[in-house]
Amino acid sequence: MHKEFSATIAGKEITIETGKFAQAANGQCTVRCGETVVMATAVMSSNTRGLNYFPLMVDYEEKLYAAGRIKGSRFIKREGRPTDEAVLTGRFIDRAIRPLFDMRIKNDVQVIVTALAFDGENDPDILGLIAASCALHISDIPWNGPIGAIRTAKINDTWIANPSYEQRQKSEFDLDIAGTSEKIIMIEARADEATEDVMLEAFKRGAKELGAITDLLESIKKEIGKEKNTTVLEPQTDEARETLVRQEKIKTKAIEFLRPIFHELCFTSPTTSKTAINAAKKELAKRLDESWGPNEDYTDDDIKFAKNLIYNFTQDEASRNILENDHRIDGRKITEIRTLVSEVAQLPRVHGTGHFMRGTTQVLSICTLGAPGDKQTLDGMETVGEKRYMHHYNFPPYSVGEAKPLRGASRRDIGHGALAEKAIERMLPSAEEFPYTIRVVSEVFNSNGSSSMASTCGSTLALMDAGVPIKTPIAGIAMGLASNDKGDWKVLTDLQDIEDGKGGMDFKITGSREGITAIQMDTKTEGITMEIIKQTLSQAKDARIQILDVMAEAIAEPRAELSPHAPRIITIEIHPDKIRDVIGPGGKMINEIIETTAVDAIDIEQSGHIFITSKSAKSAEKAREWIHNLTRDIEVGETFKGKVVRLMDFGAFVEILPGKDGMVHVSELAPWRVAKVGDIVKLDDEVNVKVIEIDDMGRINLSMKKAEGNVYTNEMKEKAQKQPPRSDQRPPRRSRS
Repeated sequence: MHKEFSATIAGKEITIETGKFAQAANGQCTVRCGETVVMATAVMSSNTRGLNYFPLMVDYEEKLYAAGRIKGSRFIKREGRPTDEAVLTGRFIDRAIRPLFDMRIKNDVQVIVTALAFDGENDPDILGLIAASCALHISDIPWNGPIGAIRTAKINDTWIANPSYEQRQKSEFDLDIAGTSEKIIMIEARADEATEDVMLEAFKRGAKELGAITDLLESIKKEIGKEKNTTVLEPQTDEARETLVRQEKIKTKAIEFLRPIFHELCFTSPTTSKTAINAAKKELAKRLDESWGPNEDYTDDDIKFAKNLIYNFTQDEASRNILENDHRIDGRKITEIRTLVSEVAQLPRVHGTGHFMRGTTQVLSICTLGAPGDKQTLDGMETVGEKRYMHHYNFPPYSVGEAKPLRGASRRDIGHGALAEKAIERMLPSAEEFPYTIRVVSEVFNSNGSSSMASTCGSTLALMDAGVPIKTPIAGIAMGLASNDKGDWKVLTDLQDIEDGKGGMDFKITGSREGITAIQMDTKTEGITMEIIKQTLSQAKDARIQILDVMAEAIAEPRAELSPHAPRIITIEIHPDKIRDVIGPGGKMINEIIETTAVDAIDIEQSGHIFITSKSAKSAEKAREWIHNLTRDIEVGETFKGKVVRLMDFGAFVEILPGKDGMVHVSELAPWRVAKVGDIVKLDDEVNVKVIEIDDMGRINLSMKKAEGNVYTNEMKEKAQKQPPRSDQRPPRRSRS
């Protein structure tokens, strides 16, 4: 049934339409704000695939037609692999809705969010999350929503909800949150060293707006919502029900059996590495086999089920021990950071490196500097243009002791890389100050929690080692949470993998000594309170300062000089009208300059800024001089050493600058009368000339006889005297007398 609902939220009208499109889906809606329209569908399969986990797929689809554009590629016009921005938006929505599903669901659930129209003013990511929340809430898919989403910004002293793109660029920060007015379930933020107090105020203001969104979604569900299909949560046959009852008994007995062994293996002495924890899990499975071996009490299926409990059991037990005993598995205090290692200049030849370790999490970041022309071209629905700073994150399987095929960057890799990029981006010098294209690659060599934050630290080290004049060093820390159903909770500094289980959160915060530059949070709870957020921000600041102190021991500020292997860039500014002279017909001139001088690249902007990139200072200077001569203005009285490029009866043409010729009239070739041009100069001769005139048409007249340094021989003079009068001279008049 087609219905339309509207409400004014944060000063903007939001319209939600249901029942018109995609009617085969379990839940569907479109959300409109301004002229941006986003559709979300939620579908649950009718059958299960025998999986022991909840299979959820969340995808965000950018369509270029939404922005009235056709793909820039000459050969492929269909949208292909999602852009990084689309991947990040998909993760943004996924992280918000996933915690509210019942993990007992084993049917496939897929949420697809599609941008149908984009006005360039209203961002589809917030609307997409609202649409996904609505589609799930009105569907028959079990989901403990609804949630809302809001973006908050601050310009000077003015707070703005759901700011425009232009306002976001001017804002001190860009904070996106999802949840309800009481609890926050997902956070994304980019900031310009915002203080903890300002960020906390932004959370509070944003949370107030979430209530209006959830109220709207509740009213829609009340009118058209389907009854939830709870049958997917329960066994459907008598046999399945009996199996469930037996499994609950096995679970209770398995926990009683595993708990003392786990404490013996991991809590009697600190367990500091993921390898040791994995070894402990294998030992638990081994002892289950040895003690529970198939007999009249336990079948093979019972033992298999008990082994599958080990992963979640170890996480739950680590959290319980923190809440009850303030005891972490590696022996640390709640606010304690693992051992830190910070190093630079680890590799030869590369432009800059930063090695950072926190505990057994180990990242090597490598910085490469390139020409302005190396910038990445963006061709997405929202973003068209170029990108001069890129951070790429690689998470190979060996970093967690696994063997898997390498399939390129995963959604997680893209997300973690973008977070570290966002953390440092506002600290980079402007293109005018530092015209290089900058790429940092973070290679994760070992992982036991928060390799993305280690990548942020490693990137800062690599940039400073490369001599990039960043404004201030940036560090990152991941904060965790131990909580239970009774409402008990404790915030953990420096989260490791085993502590990121049920009742936990992964609250990543990056920043300088002065303030925050980025935040990303997701949780395995139904949301966290303002009290938890406040405690997390405070604890994270202390940790961040401690990490920055250790990083400063390796390198306190950017190097004064670039690596000898990094290219050098010379910047020239010319009048825009002169650009065509540098490029030449079909690029002939610029290609000749690059080939002749052996520079790496010459990049020209429409403003008239020219960037010469070369590993050789001599080559760069040669190209600079060439371009200067091509574009400089010539004045009367200047002297040049040029090459004769053409001979005519009336004079010779001399190239005085690249691409610029002047004419030496026959009367200006020598300090005597010259009958034949060839008696004085030949093609390719190098001669000294002086500019004696530039006419109204810009033609340059030159003189050899008025320039110093030309060599004239007696032979030339004698030869000239023997020649008959020039054809361009009239014979002397005769007297009539």
